[in-house]
Amino acid sequence: MTASGSTANSRVSVSGNPDEDDAGSVEFTGFPLSRGRTDHALVIADVALVADCLGALYWPDEGLLVVADLHFEKGSSYAARGVLLPPYDTAVTLARLALIITRYAPRAVIALGDSFHDGDGPGRVLNGDRTTLLQLQRGRDWIWIAGNHDPEPAAGMGGTSAAALAIGPLLFRHEPQANAAAGEIAGHLHPVARVSGRGRTVSRRCFASDGKRMVMPAFGAYAGGLNVRHGAFADVFGTLSFTVHMLGEGRLYTIAAKRCLED
Repeated sequence: MTASGSTANSRVSVSGNPDEDDAGSVEFTGFPLSRGRTDHALVIADVALVADCLGALYWPDEGLLVVADLHFEKGSSYAARGVLLPPYDTAVTLARLALIITRYAPRAVIALGDSFHDGDGPGRVLNGDRTTLLQLQRGRDWIWIAGNHDPEPAAGMGGTSAAALAIGPLLFRHEPQANAAAGEIAGHLHPVARVSGRGRTVSRRCFASDGKRMVMPAFGAYAGGLNVRHGAFADVFGTLSFTVHMLGEGRLYTIAAKRCLED
């Protein structure tokens, strides 16, 4: 894939990541950026898809919405180990999920694994959050893909479970596989892109793709991230010849991975 913006002197203002200590508005100069917009047309293995700035992927022809790495109940998992975090991550993630479902009204939703932070997570979901989740599932298919954090089906959470799911030329699984065929859509790695401009740095969750395969950003409120310059992404794509689509405030930005910064 190639970026659709201009080259050497393109400037786009991107709000900083709230996870960064130095968050704020930053101008990036010298990066090939696409014009920012709420959603972004992508093609993976000749299939037309839409990447959304909230971190979801939509397949219009199938009415299919895909999210990755929800990590419900990560806060309560940490609390059980004595690390106290505000216990609202599941509710926040569900609220964002409700927004994206309202936006696209999908016929089906695929959650690409690690939907729950651990095997006991479904049992810790509050009744109100459970009700919200089941309401979001009404009138549509809902498929839970098994992840390394949640390899077993979640009891009482609705939907159906699968190790992986093939639809046409696309294969949806949790963990990207080395030397996988074109059409793989995966999560697991929680890609984050880091860029700098005018002496300031911004890190953002992002989609990573070479036009044949894609690694999706983590959707969960408490999900961490792995820099796209990490060797794990070279293992997936073979080289740094892939593109990242950074999640901005209400828009996405396209940047060549080799232009992103290492940690």
